[in-house]
Amino acid sequence: MAHLFEPLKLRDIVLNNRIGIPPMCQYSALDGVAADWHFVHYGSRAVGGAALMIIEATAVTPEGRISQGDLGIWDDKHIEPLARIARFSQQQGCVAAIQLAHAGRKASVGLGWQAQSTLGESDGGWTVVAPSPVPFGEGSAEPVELDADGIRDVIARFAAGARRARAAGFQTVEIHAAHGYLLHQFLSPLSNRRTDAYGGNFENRTRLVREVVTAVRAEWPERLPLLIRLSATDWVDGGWNADETVELCRALKGLGVDLVDVSTAGLVPTAKIPAGPGFQTEFAARVRREAGVPSAAVGLITSPAQADHIIRTGQADMVLIGREILRNPYWPLSAAQALGQAAFWPQQYLRAAPPGSMGR
Repeated sequence: MAHLFEPLKLRDIVLNNRIGIPPMCQYSALDGVAADWHFVHYGSRAVGGAALMIIEATAVTPEGRISQGDLGIWDDKHIEPLARIARFSQQQGCVAAIQLAHAGRKASVGLGWQAQSTLGESDGGWTVVAPSPVPFGEGSAEPVELDADGIRDVIARFAAGARRARAAGFQTVEIHAAHGYLLHQFLSPLSNRRTDAYGGNFENRTRLVREVVTAVRAEWPERLPLLIRLSATDWVDGGWNADETVELCRALKGLGVDLVDVSTAGLVPTAKIPAGPGFQTEFAARVRREAGVPSAAVGLITSPAQADHIIRTGQADMVLIGREILRNPYWPLSAAQALGQAAFWPQQYLRAAPPGSMGR
């Protein structure tokens, strides 16, 4: 069986190990442009030994931002600051990916550490859109229902975001269809009340995700992998569920998705989530086993032994380590030492590396 420090090949990209960094918003951009904070934050983690680093939710339209501090990829001015991150990451042996996102009805709120109610125009807020005029929750504005032209524009914006991501030198893109943002809103009957070709039954509710994947895959080089992040369940009766996730993943495999980043929840604020160590791993295992597509597990994976166990038992092809890597950017190097595995250290840090470590 594979282990945590065995390489993983996705199309023409070979990841040095099975450790990835999931997208975690920094809320520190100005008009979508990556700042010094982003370069230092991502650069310090690129040297820490993870094989894959997914840059935070990056909006394909200005109104698709969660907050005023979100990264963007709707304009060519965003390319070079992001390219700097991608170049440095790859020099460190870390494959840089970017998450293409649209927040839908969860857009136009405060920064991550501020109140999450919808901002008014006087506070710099903007009109939010969604599949149906159903607010996210208390303090959230009623969104404007996207019409046919609006849906076509969303698809085109994701495709344009993929083109800019390639121009910036990213080797992977991830489509964000999780955590209650726009594409997830179309998937779930709790937020999608439409009666047209984009609402109602499973085929219709998944149509936008499939069309976005098709449009992005057409823009993305055949030799490079395409990822998607899904919430496997809303954790609410009558919402999007694990069986539907597996069925969708079977279709997405045929459309050119190479790995599914499996998370949960985010659609409604009242969901009762049974959080605990590795609580979402079972869903990654189902996607891998039943849909036949590689998966990544994420969520309260904290120790090297736990992460290695997930890979060795075939529950997922990768683990994504979030909060632990915020606490310790060098978690992958520490994990290698704990598990007795060789890891690539920056040449500049070899004097501190354990015996047998390799420089890069």
